[in-house]
Order: sequence, then structure tokens, then C-alpha cells
Amino acid sequence: MAGHEIPEPADRKQVADPVSDPQAAEETQHSCDPAFRHGVVVGFDGSTSSERALAYAIGMSRRTGSGLIIVHVANRLPTTVWAGCEPPVFVDVPDHRTEVLGLELACADYLAEIPWVLVERGGDICHELEEVGREYSADAIVVGTTHGIVGRIFGSVAGRLARRAQRPVVVIP
Repeated sequence: MAGHEIPEPADRKQVADPVSDPQAAEETQHSCDPAFRHGVVVGFDGSTSSERALAYAIGMSRRTGSGLIIVHVANRLPTTVWAGCEPPVFVDVPDHRTEVLGLELACADYLAEIPWVLVERGGDICHELEEVGREYSADAIVVGTTHGIVGRIFGSVAGRLARRAQRPVVVIP
């Protein structure tokens, strides 16, 4: 019935009031640009494997007609290294690499045809990539493989992410 409103029952209770419940207000607000919802998330740190992952993610973004969310996770080091503390406390290390990567990406011709955004995070790479994927309701997360001894000892980011992610993970060799 066009032009008519159906009155709500008087005994109906509101489940969450965004004004009184700050957590509900956060969930109703989308912190990301809606143009990038259901986009492709790619982890990028400037390494050769992340450049290959970026190239694949660009192609995937073009094919699906979606936005590209490029994520750089800044370094965090335990303060136990410097202060000799017992509990593992982490401190953010100033990382100007995101700014440099952003400038390089802004000048790149291969990104001119698709909408993209660079997101900086700090913390565990797997957790942050999955969190960004959740925030943007990403269709996939693209990462490069880890080469070297660090990946063999601690486990690769791609392997850990593939085991715990709630969305498809594409690993580029």
C-alpha cells in the first residue's frame, strides 16, 4: 500500500538502542567506504611476493568490477627486547614505509583503472588482514607466499591465514 505506514505494535520492544548502547551504534555505522564493500583485500609490503599478489589482486578486481583494498601492516616489536620486561608488551614502531608505499602506488599506472584504497594497520598480519576483510565484507584476501627461514620457523602468513580466515584466501607463489 503506497503512501500508508503500518503502525508498530505498542508492546514491541526495541532490541538495541544505538543511542544507549555504544557497541550497537558502532555495528550500525560502517567505518569503511561503501564503494569498497565486497572488494578484494591484498596484503602488501613492497616485497617481490607481495607485488605478485598485488598484480593478481588487480586483475581479480578488474574481472569482478570491485574495489581493491591494499593493506600494509606496520611493524610491532615486543618491548621485552629493549626493557627486559617479563610480560610480552608490544609497542608500535614508527613505520614510514606505509607513506612511501602509498606514494609509489599513487604514481603507478597499473592502478589507474580501478578504485583502490591503502589501509595501514598495526599488529599481527593474519589478524589484521582478516579484520579488514570483515570490515569491508571482502570477497577474497590475496597474499603472497613467505620465502625464507622466518616462514619455516614461525609459519607463513599465507598458511596461518588460510587456516583461520572466514573468507576465501588466494595464495600467490
